Amino acid sequence: MNNIKQYVQENKERFLNELIELLKIPSVSADTAYSQDVIDTANAVKVSLEKAGCNHVEICETPGYPIVFGEHIIDKNLPTVLVYGHYDVQPPDPMELWTSPPFEPVIKTTEIHPEGAIFARGACDDKGQMYMHVKAFEYMIQNNCLPCNVKFMIEGEEEVGSKSLSWFVTQNQEKLANDVILISDTGMISNQQPSITTGLRGLSYVEVEVTGPNRDLHSGLYGGAVANPINVLAKMIASLHDENNHITIPGFYDNVEELSLEERAEMAKAPFNLDNYKKALNLNDIYGEKGYVTNERNSIRPTLDVNGIWGGYIGEGAKTVIASQAFAKISMRLVPNQDWEQITELFTKHFESIAPSGVTVKVKPHHGGQGYVTPIDSIGYKAANKAYTETFGVPAIPVRSGGSIPIVALFEKELKSKTILMGFGLDSDAIHSPNEHFGIFNYLKGIETIPLFYKYFVEMSK
Repeated sequence: MNNIKQYVQENKERFLNELIELLKIPSVSADTAYSQDVIDTANAVKVSLEKAGCNHVEICETPGYPIVFGEHIIDKNLPTVLVYGHYDVQPPDPMELWTSPPFEPVIKTTEIHPEGAIFARGACDDKGQMYMHVKAFEYMIQNNCLPCNVKFMIEGEEEVGSKSLSWFVTQNQEKLANDVILISDTGMISNQQPSITTGLRGLSYVEVEVTGPNRDLHSGLYGGAVANPINVLAKMIASLHDENNHITIPGFYDNVEELSLEERAEMAKAPFNLDNYKKALNLNDIYGEKGYVTNERNSIRPTLDVNGIWGGYIGEGAKTVIASQAFAKISMRLVPNQDWEQITELFTKHFESIAPSGVTVKVKPHHGGQGYVTPIDSIGYKAANKAYTETFGVPAIPVRSGGSIPIVALFEKELKSKTILMGFGLDSDAIHSPNEHFGIFNYLKGIETIPLFYKYFVEMSK
């Protein structure tokens, strides 16, 4: 693998152009208006795996969007790496905040990415990071240095809860048998300091509906005489946190893992500049649960956030109405040992109980998943760390992420194998936000680093 850097540089423009073409397809899984685009993206991924050198690739139908499965088996006695990724993307809204169209990828330089970054929805989450694995595999095939078997499982519903993937995994355990699962859908500390994600938060996502009168009412004739669903919803949501920003749902913290002071001290060794953090987000101060610092609040502590709220008249000008209904979407990020289904049940019971008698409340669960922690003494972790150390020149730091990849816990339960989270994105890449991007440095460095993981994983497995 001595020529990996040379191979990446020689094929740099092709690697970028291929990713750009993939990013042009608006594979938004949350919106049925994009259904054909999601399917078209699955087909594009299939073609890319075939061209890269898989000796078997298929589109696997599911109750939802298809899963692209590919494999290259060279010797059944050798270890098998299962690569997971997703080809669906978040909705691009709000469109007006993009500096360039979300599905017309462009390369721009930034302060963090002076060599350029690809701006497009899905650039980092997860098309760019998923495609690194395809190109790394291509390199190993072209240079006859693939040291073990490899399988690819690329899904199209990660951004909406991976429901079909759960079905697929339980139906295909033998097909997906592996020795380690490799995922790049996370980030690292910086382009100078790599990190390996060792923990993920779980997720419970719900939609709430508050209904008052049977129609919109004149706010002059009825104001003060009937419950206003928007006012009520706002009060109910506000009551979900106390003055210390603790979540007030009874039983919510019962199974929360409390890390020791020693573990928290280890986490604190990761480079972090609070002033830079605030500057990057244009904040004059930070906010969160009392008793914890920023990097703990967004990783080892559970949260509850409103992701959207609406009701009544929001058009131009004035319309004096009391809305019949008000709605909100709420997500709860959970830590290991919190069961997402139990938390959803606790939320539902509590939210219904705090509604005043003048309204009715409905809670609609959307999706969720369990949190996950992976050990740092496993062969997979050690191989990943050695790969990062070789390409970046410094060892990786283990970190816990605030994000959720619900299927990681499912993989361990159903496939009995550990997952290694080799992310190459940065916090500044604006995933799920307007102007999402992925640094060219990060994209190419991922392609350079991934083959080394295979090399060291096989060597350490002997």
